[in-house]
Amino acid sequence: MGNFAELLQSVSLPKVARIRQTFSDEHLQDIPNEICQALKRPGTLDRIQSGEKVAISVGSRGIDNLQLIVRTLVTELHKRGAEVTIIPAMGSHGGATAEGQREILLRLGIVPEVVGAEIVSNMDVNLIGLLADDTPVYLSQDALAADHIVLLNRIKPHTAFRGPIESGLVKMLTIGLGKQKGAEVCHARGFKYMAQTLVEMGALLLEKTKVTFGLGIVENAYDQTHSIMAIPAEHLMEEEPKLLMQAKGLMPSLPVNQLDVLVIDEIGKDISGDGMDPNITGRYPTPYASGGPEVAKMALLDLTERSHGNANGIGTADFVSKRLVEKMDMEQTYPNALTSTVTGPVKIPLTLGSDFDVIRAAVKTCNAADPSKIRMVRIKNTLRIGEFWASEAVVKELSKHHGELEIGELESWAFDYSGNLI
Repeated sequence: MGNFAELLQSVSLPKVARIRQTFSDEHLQDIPNEICQALKRPGTLDRIQSGEKVAISVGSRGIDNLQLIVRTLVTELHKRGAEVTIIPAMGSHGGATAEGQREILLRLGIVPEVVGAEIVSNMDVNLIGLLADDTPVYLSQDALAADHIVLLNRIKPHTAFRGPIESGLVKMLTIGLGKQKGAEVCHARGFKYMAQTLVEMGALLLEKTKVTFGLGIVENAYDQTHSIMAIPAEHLMEEEPKLLMQAKGLMPSLPVNQLDVLVIDEIGKDISGDGMDPNITGRYPTPYASGGPEVAKMALLDLTERSHGNANGIGTADFVSKRLVEKMDMEQTYPNALTSTVTGPVKIPLTLGSDFDVIRAAVKTCNAADPSKIRMVRIKNTLRIGEFWASEAVVKELSKHHGELEIGELESWAFDYSGNLI
């Protein structure tokens, strides 16, 4: 350990300045009314008859206003006289167990007494059909038992592939309601073909099951509810791509193209499916998606409590803290890798004892042409990049080209006696 410590002893950290950037914060002010208006669209709520059973799919992501959106949708369905249940639609999440998936919904505020509908959770699926290459397509037995399936999800760019349909309602149908078995089959083709797989599986399921409509959510750069749209099942494949384009246009980003070091205070499944959004960091789990800055070395410091031990994404970093690794729960983390077939994001990188050592190791190995002009940024997480810290070299660049930014004074990093950031 003495030699190891000596290797980092001479590494100095550049001073950093706090920078604030602003994005459009346009968002819905009256979500219940917006949902009621959306459900007036022909082919959505009007297809539900009194006494019929409706299954609503709800996933594992931390969607803004999720509890309110679910409660409002349930209320409107009850007004039609429907019997409503909520089905966890999250593939292999929750440790790929029925109880684990139910627990995720409870943690997200989807409490039966609050939203007005019971959670029905099990992992059983039925075979719905075969694709042209004999790939089987599955769907939740609980969903199939209903007279109507209503899809609910946020529409956003995926973190591992690009296509006309990425994360959204169709993915909720094919992977989410496919449970672990369906998700595994969908991922078996690999992310290279995921865009095509989603379209093919989605089309088959829309044809052969009782999906009635979807409620698509788009969020702004601050992860606030920007818009909500009800889409009849027969229009889903043509309209979801339009919402995806809208979501991409609202995505936030760091105002830099190249970094020597990116430090991220925390990752977690409540932040992104990959712990941190690759669309922000530029570090993707597969070669089938791109965008964001070019980052030489990335350092991760902690895992959110709401991630409940799921450290998926840790493997895309170069250095991590011992604190983060100790919070990692293999039972929660590994099912994602085994189901998606992408194992890199769950591998544990070089692990160091303190934030100070993690950051110094990233600086030492970043191959900066001029260490005194190192390009370095620190963010809280990829959901909160309205405020970040940047080294002097980055500050100088932003001062010239980004007059809309609020740039503070340069200051030294602050660590406690254990070497962790204050």
